[in-house]
Amino acid sequence: MRVLPGVLGALIVAGTFSSVLRTLVIPRPTTSGFTRVVQAVVRRVFQTAADLCPTPEGKDRVLGPVAPLSILATLVCWLLAFLIGYALLQGAVSDLHPVDAAREAGSSLFTLGFASSHHVDLTVIDFCAAATGPIIIGLQVGYLPTIYGAYARRETEVTLLQARTGSPPWGPEILARYAQVGLLDRLTELFHNWERWSAEVSESHTSYPILIHFRSPRADRNWLVALLAVLDAGALRLALNPGCPQAEIRMALRAGFVCLRDLADIRGFAYDRDPSPDSPVRITYEEFLQGVDRMAEQGYPMERTPEQAWPDFRGWRVNYEALAHRLAYDIDAVPAAWSGPRRTAEPVLVPSTPVNRRPAPAAGRPGPHNGPTGE
Repeated sequence: MRVLPGVLGALIVAGTFSSVLRTLVIPRPTTSGFTRVVQAVVRRVFQTAADLCPTPEGKDRVLGPVAPLSILATLVCWLLAFLIGYALLQGAVSDLHPVDAAREAGSSLFTLGFASSHHVDLTVIDFCAAATGPIIIGLQVGYLPTIYGAYARRETEVTLLQARTGSPPWGPEILARYAQVGLLDRLTELFHNWERWSAEVSESHTSYPILIHFRSPRADRNWLVALLAVLDAGALRLALNPGCPQAEIRMALRAGFVCLRDLADIRGFAYDRDPSPDSPVRITYEEFLQGVDRMAEQGYPMERTPEQAWPDFRGWRVNYEALAHRLAYDIDAVPAAWSGPRRTAEPVLVPSTPVNRRPAPAAGRPGPHNGPTGE
């Protein structure tokens, strides 16, 4: 009668240790089913409440604590699983009542020491349980700086992008603002930085998938929408200006949709690994024209007409649109332009181009050139 509880307890302890190692220790894109279930339950509860909020700001307030609370809930569930597993082992090697076995296992696991036995087999299990508690808590404490360090690096580049596109980010707005202030020759630097950003996010967010659900500090910013805006800016630049330097843009586009594919793999989303350039996209030609008009208003130079550029833009966007839209829906990102549908009907937010104001010149003296003001 004791064999079955002993085997079950051993399996619970071993399985929980495997979950801890795969989540906290092994720096590879490995996922634990136990961890996924716990975090999915926490997200489902908060997402249900967020779906009742009528504004993006309300949703963001509800969903903001989800990722940190998921980490805490995972730790609690690990400890509870170890408690159950060690209690079953205690009961299997002794004649302890299940309540007494759980009491002794908890006393050892949390190193409280209020219950102990001189039985050799029980003592061995007590020692194992006593080592388990501090190890798990210590690993979790060491895990947090890694998580928040990766989060801070991710958000730094997203915050820097705000001056280039406003909030929420939008691809045409990036090119419009660069044209407005005469800095189109600096675009290569932007795409170079986001190539490295994509590589780092791909590595960190597949090793620690909980980062996908860490939201930006402001409701109108989102790391995924920012990446989509940079990819759209690159696709627009290549489609409208085939004579511009292309190396950095192409590498940024490649790194961007590879990053999205890695995230889709870790989330278990299906996608076309070799889409045809002629495949349909969700964005319409009319929406494309609206973006091009925004750029033209700020003096963006175009080598091609929108009609000529549309097939090339669509051919680039087909590589990342479906993935970005699926992930944006999954994390309920801010409803930005060209970023796909959300769970609930919300108005699409589009940044406004700042007015390029200049002070009136003094008599007989030209006024200084000031940059744009406002969002």
